[in-house]
Amino acid sequence: MSNVPDNFRYRESHEWIDPQTGAVGISDHAQHELTDVVFVELPKVGMHVVTGQQVAVVESVKAASDIYAPVSGEIVAINETLTDNPALLNTDPHVAGWIFKLKMTEPEELEALMDAVAYRAHIA
Repeated sequence: MSNVPDNFRYRESHEWIDPQTGAVGISDHAQHELTDVVFVELPKVGMHVVTGQQVAVVESVKAASDIYAPVSGEIVAINETLTDNPALLNTDPHVAGWIFKLKMTEPEELEALMDAVAYRAHIA
């Protein structure tokens, strides 16, 4: 069973967002599906994104996966640690493995995302 933090919101494509900090990453379920992550293409700080826009790319030994913005906003930080240690997405996807942080411009868009209960049902 995947670890699904209760305080996050989730996209069907397995991105999570922490509504408190704006941190975005991939779920524990997604990292299990990808297996060993070997590269992360990070977005640019200052980039303005809209919900569902492709923002980053995660590559594993199995596949490359696009990472989508869960809500609209401005990218205010990127996790540069992933450049040298992309495996953080496998070992700690919900804390140290965040990919970027958003300053939300449309926080009401969070309501369209799944809560933890709905996401657990989605991946069951």
